[in-house]
Amino acid sequence: MRLRAPGCGWGMVAVSAAALLLLAALGLALALILTRESLLHLESVITVFLSVLSGCGGVLTDSEGSFSSPNHPGSYPPNSLCVWVIRVPPPSLVQIHVSYLTVEGPSPCLFDWLEVQEQTEPVCLSCRFCGNVAPPTVNTNSSTVWVTFRSDGSIAGTGFTAQYRAILPGHKSCSREEFMCDSGRCLLPVSVCDGHPNCHDQTDEANCSHKHKECGGQKTGPYGYLSSPNHPKPYPHQQLCIWYLSVEEGHVITLSFTNFSLETQDVCEFDYVEVHDSVDTGAGRVLGRFCGTTFPPDLTSSGPHMTVVFVADEGVADSGFNATYQAVSVLDREQFACSTGECLQPQWLCDGWNDCPDGADEQASSCEFIEVEMCQGLSYNLTSFPNIWLSIADQREAATLLRQYRVLMELACFKPLQRLVCGMFLPQCSPQGGVLQPCRSVCSSAEQQCSQALDLLSFSWPFNCHLLPDSQDPMECSLP
Repeated sequence: MRLRAPGCGWGMVAVSAAALLLLAALGLALALILTRESLLHLESVITVFLSVLSGCGGVLTDSEGSFSSPNHPGSYPPNSLCVWVIRVPPPSLVQIHVSYLTVEGPSPCLFDWLEVQEQTEPVCLSCRFCGNVAPPTVNTNSSTVWVTFRSDGSIAGTGFTAQYRAILPGHKSCSREEFMCDSGRCLLPVSVCDGHPNCHDQTDEANCSHKHKECGGQKTGPYGYLSSPNHPKPYPHQQLCIWYLSVEEGHVITLSFTNFSLETQDVCEFDYVEVHDSVDTGAGRVLGRFCGTTFPPDLTSSGPHMTVVFVADEGVADSGFNATYQAVSVLDREQFACSTGECLQPQWLCDGWNDCPDGADEQASSCEFIEVEMCQGLSYNLTSFPNIWLSIADQREAATLLRQYRVLMELACFKPLQRLVCGMFLPQCSPQGGVLQPCRSVCSSAEQQCSQALDLLSFSWPFNCHLLPDSQDPMECSLP
């Protein structure tokens, strides 16, 4: 016979009664406030209610306050759903500052995430956060804001802690080290003067000459070298160096690294070297982005131009890198020999077509046959790892991250979403040994067809399509 602890039965009765009272109160509230606005947010109200019953979330109405993930600073539990509704009196607006963040990542935050949504703008393209870097201050344009924290059933971090406060419309601000643009949008220091405009008015890339000294420039000789400032001593903080390499027509450029030691990161977003197969940073595909202490592979351009970018933030500094480049005649480039004796041009390798009778040209270089179940059956079947975009080491890790893809198959827009996600997680292998990002059109198509469906499931569109290359050339980007 199982013994029941004294008072246990009354405890269960009290909990049940409290739950019934809460349900009754919710029903009464809904009956009293079934306006058009409450109908639109009925599903969200129920979600908040359920999250409160699970021990997290709630409605915050003070002029300022704080909230955090369950168990913080300990690890948050699996399969969590927490929703906070922050409501301040109009015309005041809500400002949110996340002071700490360690949530399973990396971007695009498909598994665990913290999300901020405004009542007046239910769809947000850049308000979902994960990883180990706290986002910049969020200045909203609404007096009611929904903050959602979700976790899946696997890897967990220590979560987040955040503060909010009510501000008047004309008093938006950023933290001291942050940069404000677009009438209230805040950027982290690493995003300022990094060579990529993040503000609509591009003010984050203006007046950057004071930040970048004695690095970068034009190099036009048949060979040469480039290195981070002060190498082999630690490079300075807050650096953006851009080298534009150009050689004679009929030649390509081979870049080789002789020393390489940058700040080690899970995702190369603080200090990194990025190599572009083009005359500048916006004209062609990216051959790779590299950080840490592992030497990048030798990289070869497809034409007579290459652009090399070095970015350093305000944090940890290492000894940097040293690299040499050399012009190589197209006629002297090594060709691939089939078993029949036929010679193939390098651009025919790993292009998805068997040009050798035995298919040996499709097994060359660093190309791998796609084994991840979600991504089989697309118009390309070869990939290359490690994935420099998402810092994924191999296909096994990619398969683990995409293990719940069958849930996405329930969406009517699964096919365009599959093309985009697979293009990001299993990038197409290029003949020159690099990998191709999905084309912007692939991302835009998926966004157009999927964003509304994802919004109904309380997901916001997690990708920024404008960061992808805009081209129809299969050598510039991938159309899976």
